[in-house]
Amino acid sequence: MNQLDAIFSPKSVAVLGASTTPGKVGHDLFENILRGRFNGTLYPVNPKADSILCVKAYPSLLEVPDAVDLAMIILPPKATLAAIHDCIEKKVKGVVIVSAGFREVGGEGKQIEESVAALCRKAGIRVVGPNCLGVINPNSKVRLNASFSRRMPSQGNISFISQSGALCTAVLDFASDMGVGFSKFISTGNKADVDELDLLTYLHKDPATDVIMMYIEELKRGGQEFVDAVRKITSCKNPTPILAIKSGRTGAGAAAASSHTGSIAGSEGVYDAIFAETGIIRVDSVNELFDYAGAFATKKFPMGKRIAIVTNAGGPGIVATDMTEVSGLELARFSPETIESLASHLPPTANIHNPVDVIGDADPERYQAALDAVIRDENTDSALVILTPQSMTNAIKVARVISKIARRTPKPVVCAFMGVIDVSEGVRHLQENHIPVYRFPENAAKAIAALYRSEQWVHRQYLAQFTFSHDKKRARQIFETCRQEGQTYLGELEGNEVLSCYGFSVLPTKLAETPEQAVAIAKEMGYPVVMKIVSPQIIHKSEADGVRVGLKTDKEVNAAFDEIVAGARAYNPKAHIRGVLVQKFSPAGQEVILGVNRYPGFGHLLMFGLGGIFVELFKDVVFRLAPIGRNNAVRMIKSIRSFPMLDGFRGKPKSDIAVLQKLLVCLSDMVMDNPEIVELDINPLIVHDQGKGATVADVRIIIDPPDTCKK
Repeated sequence: MNQLDAIFSPKSVAVLGASTTPGKVGHDLFENILRGRFNGTLYPVNPKADSILCVKAYPSLLEVPDAVDLAMIILPPKATLAAIHDCIEKKVKGVVIVSAGFREVGGEGKQIEESVAALCRKAGIRVVGPNCLGVINPNSKVRLNASFSRRMPSQGNISFISQSGALCTAVLDFASDMGVGFSKFISTGNKADVDELDLLTYLHKDPATDVIMMYIEELKRGGQEFVDAVRKITSCKNPTPILAIKSGRTGAGAAAASSHTGSIAGSEGVYDAIFAETGIIRVDSVNELFDYAGAFATKKFPMGKRIAIVTNAGGPGIVATDMTEVSGLELARFSPETIESLASHLPPTANIHNPVDVIGDADPERYQAALDAVIRDENTDSALVILTPQSMTNAIKVARVISKIARRTPKPVVCAFMGVIDVSEGVRHLQENHIPVYRFPENAAKAIAALYRSEQWVHRQYLAQFTFSHDKKRARQIFETCRQEGQTYLGELEGNEVLSCYGFSVLPTKLAETPEQAVAIAKEMGYPVVMKIVSPQIIHKSEADGVRVGLKTDKEVNAAFDEIVAGARAYNPKAHIRGVLVQKFSPAGQEVILGVNRYPGFGHLLMFGLGGIFVELFKDVVFRLAPIGRNNAVRMIKSIRSFPMLDGFRGKPKSDIAVLQKLLVCLSDMVMDNPEIVELDINPLIVHDQGKGATVADVRIIIDPPDTCKK
């Protein structure tokens, strides 16, 4: 038996803080449990009341004569702490603390919450909250509405986890209007004990839950532990799809970062990485959350991206076609047999090619013939049926036809019944028969695309991992020496040597302290060369006019030295200028960026994308949390919008993608071995033609000062 069963399926519930006053949370929550017809035994606890809503009240939990599985606590913080001692003595199995005034207010409230969590942990009692809405289980064998939401949702196969209690009440109202039912419904609040990972693990094993929806403000455990556990949930033999909406999609806080990676990523880069690595499907709104959940609840997934569209109006069909392509799907190409079948059933004015237009006067029989034909086609993976209300349209009969065909096919069928009043009866029928139905075709197409992405994730291929022999010892020596000397910024001199230890190809590089030295170095290397300012206080060299590229003569090098130094002094008069770097000019190739930014509680965030001076303008980048292996490296590379530029776009030579995969894994190894790395940019990394490798053109690394390394 799982410990959380006492919270979701208790045999007995005690409400500590139950009130006789309507409108108070303690009264309304108790009333909601009663009105919900809870199948267990309910005990109100209030030392000042004989009864509450005609139910005998008890002065304290210890005076309840029978065993108590779940204690619902609606008391101020200090009283809550006292009640926890009673719960431990009573051997209560689970606690939900609804009341506020704890960690979220800081000070004493935070201390009390930590004490509550510690006491319950020692006693083996699981705790939800505090500062939460409560829990709901609509299952007919339980019927528990232990929350301050009056609405008991209908029973379904979707579970909902929310950090926001206020959002929960809106979601319940929204779900009722859409005909969506729930298996479990929980508000996590402050997460003093039970958090998202506990709930995801529990719900994955719950036979009544087929889809999990989440609203996240921040994850309590968001690092590798979360990634490893959730990846198993979404990838196992019986995967559970997880849909998540994450609040706060802004870059606040990123502006203070020194690297391109830090300024682009922000905390959202971390969550993008977590979702990508775990197979969680991220949505942008509550509407979209329900759109997708309705499709996932059918447990039908397309085996490919080919969709058939049946419509009684040309315009919506075109909209659906456009959204299909934008979402990564494609129109199915019907077989000759399917086209022949459509031609035999539809009038001459109908369009028998995808999207199939059955014409505005289509009756249910015409819809049936069209949908039946296209869904049988082996070139079709899913179907979208669009209905617009016209004078001759019978929405309910069309809905019955669709539900009949949808029930007998393993392929997903979704609908867009456009309108409100005229199609309401048909919409209601589809909802009751668990056929996903939307008001607009673009919503339906996006839901199918989400199903397809989920199916791709579950059946993704796995490549053999790389095996490397890094010079870890030399890399450690470099980092330790820099830290002992108080150096927290590593430019190309030290940075290139560290990268060389991890398999990166770097350019010949030397430091010149005078124009004469720069000329001598350039002659030794051979022209052309690149020159760059070297100063711990100047991280972004281009901003200080501190870079010269493609220098071909002694005269150019001599002049460039003076110009670079003068520009650096004008940019930052207090900067310590070590000299000017002279570097062999890199062979041609495609510029990409590899980056790292460390986040407390999550670890190192890796970034890959289009590089060079435009990285922060286009932000065509993707993120993953270290460590990564070969499979994640491959998915990172293919995820950027500009991947075709690396893959031989319009006849251009293909870049060396194989070496790029290896270098991403090498970078991951490097930050795992050297946790003092705070930020890192390799920008650009020049990726040469296929088989010719890649060269580091610029690197900057920021590390912790001595005695401050945080993993």
